[in-house]
This record gives sequence, C-alpha cells and structure tokens, in this order.
Amino acid sequence: MCRDHYLPIAVVLLALFALRQMARDIFPTLNIPTIYVAQPFGGMDAEQMEEYLTYYYEYHFLYITGIEHVESKSIQGIALIKLQFHPGTDMSQALAETIAQVNRARAFMPPGTVPPFVMRFDAGSVPVGNLVFSSDSHTVPELQDAALNLVRATEWLCETPRAGTRTTAFGRCMAAANG
Repeated sequence: MCRDHYLPIAVVLLALFALRQMARDIFPTLNIPTIYVAQPFGGMDAEQMEEYLTYYYEYHFLYITGIEHVESKSIQGIALIKLQFHPGTDMSQALAETIAQVNRARAFMPPGTVPPFVMRFDAGSVPVGNLVFSSDSHTVPELQDAALNLVRATEWLCETPRAGTRTTAFGRCMAAANG
C-alpha cells in the first residue's frame, strides 16, 4: 500500500526539476524565414508599379541564397514583395543579400524612386499591443502631445532615482506615479 504513493511523488519531483531546467523566453525566436520589401511610389497605378519596379525586384531576388519563392502584389502607389526562404537559411545573411539586391535593382528604376522598406518577419517585428488614449476633457492634439512626450519619456525615468520606479519580473522598468 505504501508503494502506491511513491509514483505520484516521483512524477511531481521530476516535473519540478524539469520545469526549473526549462529555458524561458518572452519573445522566442520563431525562425520564420520571411522577408518583406515594400516599395512606395506615388502616382503609379498597379500595372506601372509591376512594370517599372516589381519586375526588377523579382528578377534580382532570384539570386539570393536560400530563396524558396517570391510573391508580389502591386497596387496603386505601392509594391509589396514577400521573399520566402528555405528552413534553416541564415536570415541575417539573407537580409544582407536582399538589401544588396535591392540596391542593384534600384539602378534600373525611374528617377526619384525612394528606397524601399525591407523588413524581416519575426516575433520582434510584430507589435504585441496597442496603447489607446481617450479623454473627455482633452483635445486630440493634447493627447498626441502627451503620448509623444510623456509616455515615450518614461524610458528615462528608469535612470532617475527620484522617479519612484520599480522593476517587474521581466526586467522592464515601470514608473510609479508620483504626485
């Protein structure tokens, strides 16, 4: 009868040991091998975007190491190109090669073409939340001013000893309200 109690105790102890050894990360690396290139150009319709911009990007992107396929969408004023890579591709190198090919492709584009936005798609590039402001007594410009100058400014409060700051379990600084 006493042996029946050893198995649950052993399972609980092993679970606690495994939990202590398990690695934890707030934003784990997802290793999604995707890069997006967004090219704006005001005044061009979708067909012109495809002919004068997207075509050259697609042609040059085929020379990037580890590329699996290229998808593109051209609409009025913007071309969006999605580069999908094979699993296991070194994405830092792929991003560097993508930027190099973007620069090569831009030599064939119309004068006045602005540089595109090149973004690696991973957990760090996606917002995890939105901060929304509303007020019955303040105007929209006052709220915008508060968002830019007060909320963004809380980062320097972490370095100010008199600000009444505390640290959360995640190591981020949170400012406590002071009169």
